[in-house]
Amino acid sequence: MHRYMVVRTFPAGALAGLDAAGKKAVNKCNSTHNVKWVYSYANADKTKTFCIYEGPNEQAIRDAAASNKIPVDDIIEIPVVLKPK
Repeated sequence: MHRYMVVRTFPAGALAGLDAAGKKAVNKCNSTHNVKWVYSYANADKTKTFCIYEGPNEQAIRDAAASNKIPVDDIIEIPVVLKPK
């Protein structure tokens, strides 16, 4: 599996309704594309997210996002992880 950062922009308030059931639905749909949502960071007003995903390739990440009707601004492969220790 490859690791990717997915940058997204949402309208104000769009993430307010993302509850446990919504996350479960996203994860279920992602699994049909062999994609795993690892975690996400969001800015203070939750209009921009920076999400870490694992998947076989960039197209699988895009396909999963399209199936979930979630926007994608950019996808960046992360081949190297640098840790402070």
